[in-house]
Order: sequence, then C-alpha cells, then structure tokens
Amino acid sequence: MLEKIMKYLYYGLFLITPLLVLPNTSELFEFNKILFIYAVTAIVAFVWLLQMIRRKRIIFRKTFLDIFIILFVTAQLFSTIFSIDIHTSLFGYYGRFNGGMFSIISYLILFYAFVSHFDSSFVGRLLKLSLIASFVVILWGIPGKLGHDMSCLLFTGQFSNGCWTSQFHPDVRMFSTLGQPNWLGAYLAMNFFIGLYFLIRNKLGKGNDARYVERQKETLPNFFTETGFVTVTLYFYLVLNFVAILFTRSRSSMAAVLIGLTVFIILLFLTQRKLFDKQLFKRFGILLLVFGLAILIFKTGIEKVDKYITLNTYFPNRVEHAQPLRNKIVSQPDDITDSFDIRKIVWRGAAELGKKFPVLGTGVETFAYSYYFVRPQTHNMVSEWDFLYNKAHNEYLNYLATTGFTGLIAYSLLVISVGFLFLGIIFNFQFSIFNQFLNNKNSKNKEKKDPIANNQLLIISLLAAYVTILVTNFFGFSTTIINLFFYLIPALIIVHMRQSNEKIIKVKETKIKTDRKQKLFIGILSLIGIYVILSLIRYYLADTSYTLAEKYAAANDYRAEAKLLEQALSLRYEHVYEDKLSYAYANLAPQMLLAQKNDAAKQYILLADRYNAQTLKAAPYNVLYWKTRAKNYFLFYQTTLDPQYLKTGLEAFREAQKLAPTDPRIPNSIAIYYYLLADDGKTREEKTKYETASLQAIDRAIKLKPNYTDAIELKDQLVKKYSQ
Repeated sequence: MLEKIMKYLYYGLFLITPLLVLPNTSELFEFNKILFIYAVTAIVAFVWLLQMIRRKRIIFRKTFLDIFIILFVTAQLFSTIFSIDIHTSLFGYYGRFNGGMFSIISYLILFYAFVSHFDSSFVGRLLKLSLIASFVVILWGIPGKLGHDMSCLLFTGQFSNGCWTSQFHPDVRMFSTLGQPNWLGAYLAMNFFIGLYFLIRNKLGKGNDARYVERQKETLPNFFTETGFVTVTLYFYLVLNFVAILFTRSRSSMAAVLIGLTVFIILLFLTQRKLFDKQLFKRFGILLLVFGLAILIFKTGIEKVDKYITLNTYFPNRVEHAQPLRNKIVSQPDDITDSFDIRKIVWRGAAELGKKFPVLGTGVETFAYSYYFVRPQTHNMVSEWDFLYNKAHNEYLNYLATTGFTGLIAYSLLVISVGFLFLGIIFNFQFSIFNQFLNNKNSKNKEKKDPIANNQLLIISLLAAYVTILVTNFFGFSTTIINLFFYLIPALIIVHMRQSNEKIIKVKETKIKTDRKQKLFIGILSLIGIYVILSLIRYYLADTSYTLAEKYAAANDYRAEAKLLEQALSLRYEHVYEDKLSYAYANLAPQMLLAQKNDAAKQYILLADRYNAQTLKAAPYNVLYWKTRAKNYFLFYQTTLDPQYLKTGLEAFREAQKLAPTDPRIPNSIAIYYYLLADDGKTREEKTKYETASLQAIDRAIKLKPNYTDAIELKDQLVKKYSQ
C-alpha cells in the first residue's frame, strides 16, 4: 500500500506539475508548482520514514553521485547561513520561488526516495506520463497562438487572449501552462528526446531477438510496444513538439534541440551502429523534412534566419507584430534592445559579483538584490533598463554570483559527475565505483547473457534530454519543472540500470505489528507531517491575500490593501508583505489628514515606520526596501509638512545609493527632495545650498543615463525655477 502511494506521488509530479496553473496567486505558474512539489515531497518523506519505522531498518540506497551531492548541498548551506538575506535564501526570491535552500532539499529528497524504492519497470511509465503531460501542455497553448487562450477561457470565461496583461502575448510567443516562452521551450526540448526514444525503441521492437521484445513488454506499457499506429502517433508528437518550440520563439530551446540531437546521433552511431539502417535513415529523413517545412511555414523568430525565408503565412505575420506589442512595456518604444545584448550586460554584472564575493557569494537566490551592487552603467542604456533582474539569466553565473566559486565549483562537479555517470554506462566502463553503485559487478557476463541489460538507447536519449537542460540553463535559469528533471533524470538512469528483480522494498500483504515505541514515532511523524502540510496551506492562503491586496493597491484603496496584508502576515511571515504593508500605512496617513483624523494619521505614520524598520532589519541589503523608506517619509512630509521627514528620506536614498550606485532613479528622486527642501528653506543661504544639491543630483542621474527623459525634463524645470 505504501509503495503504491509512493508511485502515485511520482506519477503526480510528472503529470500534474507542468499543468498546474491557478489564477488567484501572485505568480500563476511557478508558485503553484513549487507548493505542489513541496506537498508531494512532504508526503513522500512521510511515507518513506513510515516504512523505516514499521520495518525497523534504514531504507536508503547509496549512489555514485553521493559525494558530489554532499559537496553541493554543503556549499548551498554555507552560502545560506552567510547570506545577505537568509529568508530569501531559504525560500527563494518571492516571485520565482524555485532555487531556495528548501527547494533544493526537496528535489534531493525526491531523488533519494526514487533510487531507494523503485526498479527499472517504473521508468518507462514515468517517461510515458511525461510525454502525455507535455502533449497536453502543447494542446493547451496552441489556441492562444490563434488568439483564443485556454487559460482565459478557464479563469474568465472569455475565449480570447484578453485576460493577459501587456507583458504576456501568447499569440506572439506561446507559453501555455509554463509561464514564459523560454520555460515552455526548455520543457518541450527535454521531452523531444523522450519522444524520440520511444520512436526508435518502437522500431527495435520489430527485431528478431525474442528476449529483446520480451524485455520491452516488461519495461514499456503495451501501447508503446505496438508498431503502426504508435509510430504515427510518435511522429505526430515530435512534429507538434518542434512546432510548439518554434511558437515559443525561444532561441535557447532551438539551440538545445540542435545540440541535443547532435549528441544523440553521435553517441548512437558510436554505440549502436547496427541501428543505422535504411529504415532509421528514412525515419530521420521524414522528421527532418517535416521540421524544415515547419520552419518554412512558421519561421524561427530569428531575424538572421528568417530573412532567407520568403514563404508568407498567417503565423509569421503574427510574429511581425511582436515589436509594437512589446513597445507597451518598455520606456523607449523606438529602440528595443535585443534580449541577448541585455543578457550579456547582466552576465557581466554576475561575473563582477563573483569577483566581489568569491567564496560564498551574496547568498542563495539573492541576485535580485545583489545585482544592484555591481550593475553595469551600460544597463541604463537598454530598453529594459528599469526592470528588476531577479536571476542572472545564466544558471552557472547565477551560482557564481549568489554562492561564489565554492557553489559554482560544487554545482559544476555535480553536473560533470552526472555526465560521467551517463558516459560510463553508455560506453560500459568497467570501473569498480560503477560496479558497486549500479549493481553491475558481472556486467560483462550480463551483457553476453542479456544484450539489453545496459540499454544504451534510453541512456543516450536521457543524456540528450539532460544536455538540453544544460543548454537552456546557460541562456536562462532553471524553473520548478526543469529542476525536477535535473535531479530526477539521473535517478531514472540509476534505477533503470537495476534488474527488475532487484526491488529495494517488497511489500507483503501480511500486516506488520507495531510496538509502543513505533507507535510513538509514528505519532510524532504524523504531527510533523500535518504541520508541514498546514504550513503550505497557510503559505497559499497568505499569497492569495497578498495578491488581492495588490489589486486594491492599484485602485488606491489602501485601507483594504492594508487589511489583506495584515491577514497575509498573520498567516505567514514574508518581508515582501511587510514592505507592502508599510507603504500602505504610509499612504493612509495623508488620507486620514484630509478626513481630519489627525490621531489616525499619526498612528499610521508610526505603524508604517515600525514595519519598515522591521523589514530593513530582516533584509538590510534590499535597495527596494530603502526606497520604500524614502517614499514613506515623503508621504509623512505631505501629511505633516515637516521638512525633517524629507531629510530622513534623503538619508534612506543615500543608503540606497550605496547599494545601487548606478541606478539613475535614485539621484533623480534625491533632486526632487532637495528641490522641496529648497522651497521650504528659511534663509537664502539654505535655499541656495539645497538648489545646488538638487542640480548636482540631477546631473548625476543624467550622467548615469544620458537619455533619461524624466531627468532631462526635471533639470530644465529646476534651472528655470532657480533662475527666476
């Protein structure tokens, strides 16, 4: 019974996680996926520990990767301990969620639970579920490409793309249930090679080796051992998968498929030359022909490639309209910076962080805050200059920036060890360390007796899938579903290399009697499990309150916003909630003054200041919270007309400037504060001092960003004002 529960939990991970989207959370995609992964991990851990308590023995399987996993976790742990924001390092950046210490621990629990419980017969089922899930993801996203998004239909009842904000355009770049086009592309690129595996494996089922065919029936569902219809279905899936990747316009995903396919063909040729017959060439030829036709019809979104494609169709015309749509969300509509050029600037900043914090970095998942420390001034000249970059858009540089060279080396060693594991199995290296951990002590003899004991085709296919993760992570960052496969693909390989009769746990129908001590442990374990699940429920409810509060804030209903944020904080502590609550209270102060409720105004000032102080104590290196402090004091000044609040706000801006020396918005705001102080100046000398300071501040803003329209206009106004 417990083993069946464990299996269904992993079924859920592969089938439900990619599809999970909910409309009432602050982040529709990643937040819900990570909570689901946390919940599954908690139940998996509970079932695993329960089995150990009942059987009075440790159920744990060692692997070849153990030492590298220990090194990686140790690096992450120390980076978290010495982080500039421990809370963020534990739970991940709020808005991305994946990558924090707790998420890494969850993935590793899932890894070890998998290798400690299952055998090779389970691998094929999970891969089949992954294909089914990805197929549904594609079908869910395609209507959005045609202007009729399925998520809008489900959440609003309108079968259009109208429910999405200006930052989302599924008709331009498809994202389906994954959240962003690059995330969808990375997921599909990985599944492309799972589909390719089944297609070629289906061909192998026609072979004359009886043992081979029998083994296929053991490891694959009956549906995938048939030929004819299944072959056509797999062709259709691969073509649809490739077309969907084209619809994402994700260059990194296209590159990942190309590189993964190169690795796949080379390794298959080196190890399985007998497969390269006319039939296989025919299959590859058909696929390549259809892929080429798909590129001709739908184009790639890459200008250097598409300029040679002259066939005009409906879809390319939609893509050509991507520029004006994107103009809605950038500050300079006539000069859209190429995303790769922006990435190169961010990468340079990440490299500088690595040099500045070489040992342990600034802390796991703290890039959103620490990037400001070294943000290159050239970033001010791109179209997305005022965007917050919470990731380095390169997984390896992100580890360098946030966990230092210690974390990057540990992560690299883990990746290399996985690659070594793959290649060792593919080429059947006879190293004792593989023999020990893969139960393959007599692998040479086993190969002679059973030609598929070491199934190179599956290993090569999963290696190609793993390579796509490494490629897309180089140009982006890992998401929940990608990290899930990053940790579980090695687990699939390790488990697949075992014989079916080497099951770690054999569940017997006979009841196992438990003594008092076991019952006590089970009771404690149950309480801990209930607490974890309730904490996740509270986390979800807190986020929904926070999301609703954001909507009231947009409508300037600060009283309702504050009430919901108070509710969110009562459910779960997040300094993000606390920061928003502080600003909501600060906005309520002048409203109370207008309503002639002076005591209430003073009370809101005290509350806003208190919550802001608590936020800065929890995250003193977060420049956004220092900006909140400065904005709060501006509102306090509006409430009381006390210039001392402006001076305190200037102190907050100076702290923010220390953290973000290249941010032009800070000196621009400083100039405004000095202008107000000059207006309130009692003596000519005092006025002159503040006027000079405001001009110096605005000059600094323009120096940091020469095309800063707001700063240029402000300077003109100040010069005219001061010359009167």
